[in-house]
Amino acid sequence: MKDSKFVYVTYIATAPEKVFQALTEGAVTRQYWGHENVSDWKPGSPWKHQASDGTGTVRMVGEVVESTPPRRLVITWAYPQDQANKAKHTRVKFEIEPIGDMVRLTVTHDELEAASEMDKGIRQGWPRVLSSLKTFLETGKPLDTWAGMK
Repeated sequence: MKDSKFVYVTYIATAPEKVFQALTEGAVTRQYWGHENVSDWKPGSPWKHQASDGTGTVRMVGEVVESTPPRRLVITWAYPQDQANKAKHTRVKFEIEPIGDMVRLTVTHDELEAASEMDKGIRQGWPRVLSSLKTFLETGKPLDTWAGMK
């Protein structure tokens, strides 16, 4: 049953446009995530999350469900081998809300099967990636997102 959900909220001293750009432009995502998010970001379009180490290895795939720059992005999320099996896709919502001179970024990853490989992986991955995103946008230097996991 796909009833598990993961929610992460962080506050970033930047503009909503910068956060949206950091989530959708491969040249930026590779700097703090080590991967490139690639799509035209139009609803119904495919997207892929591929390694930026020169191998081009695709790590995740999905479809753009909603794209409302710079406030909201909703995508499906699946392993490449599950691309054709929509029942194996999960959903990720990025909600970007300006608050004064900062942004509240809420990431909700749902439609997860509890205790599945995907559920376990994202619970480790999202905090690392989003901490690196915050640090990168605020200081210009990312964290070593995958330190200790290699």
